[in-house]
Amino acid sequence: MTTLLLKSPLAGWCMPLSEVPDPVFAERMAGDGVAIDPTGNILYAPCDGVIVPLKDAKHALTIHTASGHDILLHVGIDTVKLAGEGFAALVQAGQHVTTGQALLRFDLDLIARRARSAVTPILLASGGSVRRRTESGVVAVGDFLMEVELGLLVGELRTPAVGAEEISQFFNIDFDHGLHARPAARVAAALRPFDARVTFILRDRSANARSTVALMSLGVYRGDIIEVRAAGSEAENALAALESLLGAPVGSAVVALPQEVAVVKIPNVESRAGHIKAVIASGGVAIGEAAQLFQPEISVREIGDGVERETVALNAAIAIVKLNIESLVKTANGEQQTILAAHVELIQDPELASRADDWLRRGTSAGYAWRKALRSIVDTLRADGDAHMMERVADLRDLENQVLLVLDGRCPGQTRDLPERAILIADELLPSQLVSLDPARVAGICTARGGPTSHVAIIAAAMGIPALVAAGPLILEIIDGTRLILNADRGHLHVSPELVEIKAAQQDLAQRASQQAADIAAAQDICRTRDQLQIKVYANLGALAEAAPAVAKGAEGCGLLRTEFLFLDRREPPDENEQAREYQMIATTLGSRPLTIRTLDIGGDKPIAYLPLPREDNPALGLRGLRTSLWQPELLRTQLRAILRVQPASQCRILLPMVTDIGDVRVVRALLNELQIEMGIAELPALGIMIETPASALLADQLVGEVDFLSIGTNDLSQYTLAMDRGHPELAARLDALHPAVLRLIEAVANAGNTQHKEVAVCGGLGSDPIAIPILIGLGVDEVSAVPALIPRIKRVIRSLDASACAVLAQEALAQTSATAVRALVEAWLVRQSAQSVSGA
Repeated sequence: MTTLLLKSPLAGWCMPLSEVPDPVFAERMAGDGVAIDPTGNILYAPCDGVIVPLKDAKHALTIHTASGHDILLHVGIDTVKLAGEGFAALVQAGQHVTTGQALLRFDLDLIARRARSAVTPILLASGGSVRRRTESGVVAVGDFLMEVELGLLVGELRTPAVGAEEISQFFNIDFDHGLHARPAARVAAALRPFDARVTFILRDRSANARSTVALMSLGVYRGDIIEVRAAGSEAENALAALESLLGAPVGSAVVALPQEVAVVKIPNVESRAGHIKAVIASGGVAIGEAAQLFQPEISVREIGDGVERETVALNAAIAIVKLNIESLVKTANGEQQTILAAHVELIQDPELASRADDWLRRGTSAGYAWRKALRSIVDTLRADGDAHMMERVADLRDLENQVLLVLDGRCPGQTRDLPERAILIADELLPSQLVSLDPARVAGICTARGGPTSHVAIIAAAMGIPALVAAGPLILEIIDGTRLILNADRGHLHVSPELVEIKAAQQDLAQRASQQAADIAAAQDICRTRDQLQIKVYANLGALAEAAPAVAKGAEGCGLLRTEFLFLDRREPPDENEQAREYQMIATTLGSRPLTIRTLDIGGDKPIAYLPLPREDNPALGLRGLRTSLWQPELLRTQLRAILRVQPASQCRILLPMVTDIGDVRVVRALLNELQIEMGIAELPALGIMIETPASALLADQLVGEVDFLSIGTNDLSQYTLAMDRGHPELAARLDALHPAVLRLIEAVANAGNTQHKEVAVCGGLGSDPIAIPILIGLGVDEVSAVPALIPRIKRVIRSLDASACAVLAQEALAQTSATAVRALVEAWLVRQSAQSVSGA
């Protein structure tokens, strides 16, 4: 009998599977083997073989050996919930590896903190048996681990006779993380007693249901509808056993064997009408019909027609795409313009050109070279694992697609015709696709992937289009023309609603339109609560083009000007004159209204090419905000000089981002005093700081003595308080600034400001959330700075409130246990307030 020798892939303490803190592994449902509690942070190959792709399972690897057997290495227990965070692949799917080769790097501390255990099972997942093994004691990388007798493969078991009947049923997968190792092993174990061949099918892919590895490789996510085919004398019993794990089937059929597995038509989604949950990217409600936007991969040939000819072709295609994007920039405004301008810079990036040139010199075609260049950069971003940078992958894919379209003889940005009131459905929408569509026909957007801070999400918000992201792959099965209600206020897509539900949604939209018209009509009035407390409502701005629309919406000033638009996506920083000119134009557009200019907030998720920051394992905790400006003081000095040139001087306020140290504030104050003398300025603008960390919130009573006002950035304050990355698509729905822990910090800041009679503002996302307004007023906030489009509604909400009642509500909110509970509390309170107002009238 042939044997396979496996060496230890980790340094650590070896243990029998029975001691693994998970019954699926302990009871050998996923296969026989051993486990190691690691002390190192790199996983090495225990044998020679080929890496089997396991879709997005970054925490697990499978090596397919020359004998046809699979060795599964599963780092940690319950690590699937980390969604790849803390893991960096060192090899690619399909790559041949040799014993001792490094496969995967992982963050052992992170796993220890956030997963159930770091214990790593090493399993024979495809048949055979373990002859001898190490089951206890310390092991080093490369030590003997186990010797495997290579028996019959799982895939060779129970093959029914040709001509037999095959039963087909459809199941809706409801496991939290899809068919990862634990549920896949349970499926395989459930089928073990039955004489039947069982196959799982997802669209055009199939897997032997008796193989844990095969099921993991299928890439089944929660919400996917799979077809299960069973044949053999106990096929019905096998399917019945699966029902106990997968739930009742949603459809069935009987087919004859033999049959090739092709693209499978799963049951019409219209027959499974319901609500699909998703993450809100841009608020609002839309009624319309589904319009699927598929982005098939454009085929390219590898071998070119000579370096010179292919180079000319690629350069010409890039030039055409660049001209097309520049034409879009001229008609765009605000965030659209900023994003498209970034694409213009990106397509001219010298590193991108260099990588493409390397491939051209190897004799490849223009398309092949361009794709290789783009995807090498994409791979680097993905390996880095930063959620913010991952969302920039869509921008690179967009540029790849546009250039390949031109090389294929088509127009860049070419897209399908849309029906009226179309709700776009896509796996992931590209920025150029969205800006090229007729906005009059786009009622809403829902994507299977993507995050709420992606460029598409930003553009949708700027265009006023309701949008949902991260809805899952189930939406890709929705048939064109299906009626939909997209509710981007509550985060769900309603598929095939009943007529009564459509009429209710239409009535809701009509009421919204009427209310919006009334809100805009009253937007220019001063904003006071019913008991006459004035709350200032300012706008968050990111460019000159946004200033005039904000004033038209009723903004009483700018509570936050993000100056990064001047610094990003260029090869050198703006000089003092350029900055002063831009700030002055915005101030002039605002009239006499206050302009709060935040100094440069870069680092972390916003790097700039001409300021190479040191590489950081955790950019969110490194050089960010004011820390970066003090690290490069000349940049800060130039920006402060430009701000001090704005006239009238009393209109401006200076806001310092990411402040945690009172000493840093004093350094800036000293620099301003120096510039005041140097420039002959009579009076300096008000100086404020952003409260964005628990540290600054808890020290607000000290910090407020050094500044003139405080401004709370609830986006970062939430992520640092709740330890959740605000750019992470998987955590987006759970990161809510109305969490009581965040509210308690806001209360501490408001108390500090009110005690010293200094203004306290909220300029983060919470200031644009109508539900949050009563809480913020009740906690003592004097000013909110919101997205311009929401200012009329925010003002209407404020006018309907009584500040003293809000204070009572806020104290109730602080006693809640979750953000969900706080939202429910406020919604019920608002209903009561509305009823009392009507009865009183």
